[in-house]
Amino acid sequence: MRTAVMTDSNSGITKSEAKELGIFSLPMPVIIDGEICYEGIDLTQERFYSSLTGGKDVTTSQPSPGEVIGMWDAIFAEGYDEIVHIPMSSGLSNSYESAAGLAADYDGRVQVADNHRISVTLRESVLEAKELADQGLSAKEIREELEIRAYESCIYITVDTLEFLKKGGRITPAAAALGAVLNIKPVLTIQGERLDAFAKVRGMKKGKHKMLEALKQDLATRFQGIEMSRIVIGAAGSGLGEEEEREWTETLKAAFPDATVYYNPLSFSIGSHTGPGAVGTAISIRRS
Repeated sequence: MRTAVMTDSNSGITKSEAKELGIFSLPMPVIIDGEICYEGIDLTQERFYSSLTGGKDVTTSQPSPGEVIGMWDAIFAEGYDEIVHIPMSSGLSNSYESAAGLAADYDGRVQVADNHRISVTLRESVLEAKELADQGLSAKEIREELEIRAYESCIYITVDTLEFLKKGGRITPAAAALGAVLNIKPVLTIQGERLDAFAKVRGMKKGKHKMLEALKQDLATRFQGIEMSRIVIGAAGSGLGEEEEREWTETLKAAFPDATVYYNPLSFSIGSHTGPGAVGTAISIRRS
């Protein structure tokens, strides 16, 4: 029994990286002034964020049914018997519901996992699924394992500008204007479902400090007793420069020296709401 693992670029895993990992990643579509582009294929971080800030009409979308089915059929054509498909959280997109509906026509050969994750936490789920597939678990068994452990993760993001939260209707224009004057930076969180408010701080430096405090609190409470060797700290950001990426990653490594720490850019689905300059972090728990 050969079980394939499939996700989308909301995991931060590009199509080329997926090939190296032995999995499959579906590029997410982004529409810029009516032109459909694909994350990690013909749309780079630089072009995406320059379009956001350059006054272009930018929207993100879920893959079409034809794109999803097309990849499934291509995977089966390679000789796989089953697929476990891991899209972004159902609390953030309709991708899961759409895929689950399509999978009904595949007689159980496609298992769609709703493990309530995105970005670096989704990436960890995908890597775990690949390990389980290599161990011989079925697609159904892998889906069930991912869903049982879905909430063993958390995400925090500090937004540098309120402009895109205003555009998305998450805050009022008056609140955005006042926040800009007072240098207020909202700290947002994803605890398995929606992108929600967590705290408000003055300046990005305090935002980073607040996120470090939140991670330490989660490790002391929600994840108490878990060995640090199983802890993965994801560093993330939207449209950051190489030096900014390095500094944030090194800050997290210094704060959590016994954990695995790495950097991965925020997916465009999140970046479209945060805008450029956002900085994030996350906790995921590895099985062993």
